[in-house]
Amino acid sequence: METILTIQNLDKRFGKIHAVKNASFEINKGNVYGILGPNGSGKSTTLGIILNVVNKTSGSYSWFGGSMDTHQALKKVGAIIERPNFYPYMTAYQNLKLVCNIKGISYNKIDEKLELVGLSERKDSKFRTYSLGMKQRLAIASALLNDPEILILDEPTNGLDPQGIRQIRDIIRQIAATGTTILLASHLLDEVEKVCSHVVVMQKGVVLYTGSVNGMIANEGFFELQAPNSVQLREILQLFPYTEKIEEQDGKLLLYPSQPLEAGELNKYLFEKGICLSHLVKRKYSLEEQFLQLTSKQTN
Repeated sequence: METILTIQNLDKRFGKIHAVKNASFEINKGNVYGILGPNGSGKSTTLGIILNVVNKTSGSYSWFGGSMDTHQALKKVGAIIERPNFYPYMTAYQNLKLVCNIKGISYNKIDEKLELVGLSERKDSKFRTYSLGMKQRLAIASALLNDPEILILDEPTNGLDPQGIRQIRDIIRQIAATGTTILLASHLLDEVEKVCSHVVVMQKGVVLYTGSVNGMIANEGFFELQAPNSVQLREILQLFPYTEKIEEQDGKLLLYPSQPLEAGELNKYLFEKGICLSHLVKRKYSLEEQFLQLTSKQTN
């Protein structure tokens, strides 16, 4: 798989503040990556470094397998890392023409990108008349004018209402469907779970996990059980050799096994002990639960 970006042992200090600590991960072509972490976790600083607007303290990063220098590589990158900033008295179309002039690209992509972000009908409206969500969508159109190989977004839904959030997420999915690699920073678990295929979890400048979203939540999980005699069920479960912990929730028992276990194996054991279950569900930890487990383990 083609590597778009490689980050190795990246470190950044702002005086006494250690913003990024020895971070390493890769971005591969055709995936949607989320850098997930609370405010102050080092997400925006990392993006600033790879976009050459923040100087690193140490470590390295390389674009497209190191085949070109950063200046040339960034011509193949589209990015929005600040609030949309266009001329308020100019129309959307006029603003995008100006962007084309600055980047030295033709105007023939403007209508296509405005259509993609749902702004074709408002292309002749002045930027100052746009809502925050429309401004954000125009910024995405602007970043796509040169058909970048990777689109980088920093907190793309920040401050938007639910409708605006949904529109941005739909646009991200559309862009990803064309094969464009996407890297977005977010503190919203829901956002990453809904639009990203891969995730980099950061906290206090440290990378705690990097891999697929499915890989992060594809754990052995736990079982939700219910039987007519819950006292007897608990007693039998306590004797089960693979029981690590038993909890009760909403009238059901939750069994946390000490090793990988299939539902059929558990059901067979209980049936042989005279327990007929009325409810048996194998559940996996959500991305939120996994994230909280990861971040709670990190010490200061």
